[in-house]
Amino acid sequence: MRNFFLLAITLLIVTGTTSQAQTTADQIIVLVNNNAILKSDIDQAVADYLRQAQFNQQNIPFSKELWYSFLEAEIDKYVLLEQARVDSITVSDDMVERQMDNRINQLVQRAGSEQALEQAFGKSIIQLKEDFRATFKEQMVTEQVQQLKLSEIKVTRPEVKEFFDSIPQDSLPTIPEQVSVSHIVKLPPPKTDAKQAAFEFAESLRDSIINHGKSIEELARRHSTDGAASRGGLLPMMGLNELVSEYSAAASALQPGQISEVVETQFGFHIIRLNKRIGDRIETNHILINIDAEQLDDQKAIDELNAIRDSLINNPDLSFSAMAMEHSDDPSTASSGGKIVDPQTGERLIPLTRLDPALYRVVLLMDEEGTISEPRPFNPNNANSGKAYRIVRLDKQIPEHVADFELDYDRLKSITLQQKQQFEFTKWLKELRDSFYIEYRIPTFEEAGS
Repeated sequence: MRNFFLLAITLLIVTGTTSQAQTTADQIIVLVNNNAILKSDIDQAVADYLRQAQFNQQNIPFSKELWYSFLEAEIDKYVLLEQARVDSITVSDDMVERQMDNRINQLVQRAGSEQALEQAFGKSIIQLKEDFRATFKEQMVTEQVQQLKLSEIKVTRPEVKEFFDSIPQDSLPTIPEQVSVSHIVKLPPPKTDAKQAAFEFAESLRDSIINHGKSIEELARRHSTDGAASRGGLLPMMGLNELVSEYSAAASALQPGQISEVVETQFGFHIIRLNKRIGDRIETNHILINIDAEQLDDQKAIDELNAIRDSLINNPDLSFSAMAMEHSDDPSTASSGGKIVDPQTGERLIPLTRLDPALYRVVLLMDEEGTISEPRPFNPNNANSGKAYRIVRLDKQIPEHVADFELDYDRLKSITLQQKQQFEFTKWLKELRDSFYIEYRIPTFEEAGS
């Protein structure tokens, strides 16, 4: 499925243009059940695609085949939406809101600021979200239908062997050097005076709300240090299990409209207002005050990691994985024993050249599997201070080599699965079309003379 939303929104950032308004007299070219596809929809999508290609210095000419490929993709979208209705697959407004917030935050980073993004579109962020909400929701629904079908498709070892054997020996690719690594992370704790200063500032903001009539939205925009600041600290409906435990406990103890005491979590100090609660889901506004990164106790984190490293080196019975589960401050890897995976493929073996620069520099100094590095600084995504330290273990190292069935089985299995999924999904989607009413009001591609 083409990501038309991302394509259009990227184009608008670059060019500052918007699509033309459609008229009620627009030509209906295809019906999918009760869903009408307009000629202007396809014309606009193709025009956006060609302008984006031109911006990327790609010479892609307009063709009848290109136009019809966009039409068929739009038909497929509505077929999947109809199947979603049959399977009762839905996406909540809260999920859409959260995903749109994530996308808008990414776009703000690319544009440089909220003001720059709004200027590029000529609309406020609120208006942008309103314009794209329906399209974005449709995209999320079709993705769920697709993922549900893909999850049913598996491959066996004989299928992987058949795929490998189909590659001519003289065409086997060269696999670059790969490593698998694990780490244990420690976040520097705040120095006592810095922590106290952050707490007292949070207390003063709470006092401004409780006793001086200030709105939590206004203070969040001015002082909060998390991504929700721009929307007044609003966190849309979320499950209690999706929030850190201290936040969930404090928010769930409130009545709608109440303001919490200052709550400490791993991210800093929060002032929370509960807006509403439905079952185990809550909507809140909050202000987050974190601690000045310059006032963190780096040496304490380093000393803790050195102690863990010494224990692992001097006691062979200790497991790095178990120590990571117990001591690591990185929630994204601690539960898996500190194992780092390739963000692009999800695989444990990562090409050396695809490691992030900080990890690459650490691994280059390791000569043998099982080596554990000394503590090194890095900037994890989940550290609110943007500062952390870690020790890294080289779990496995595979030199550059010609592809081998046993050595590269996991990678070959992944490629085989992707190919099978693509084939089976395309076949299923073609069969699915027969389940719904599709009426072409213009010639099909074949009828138009391919």
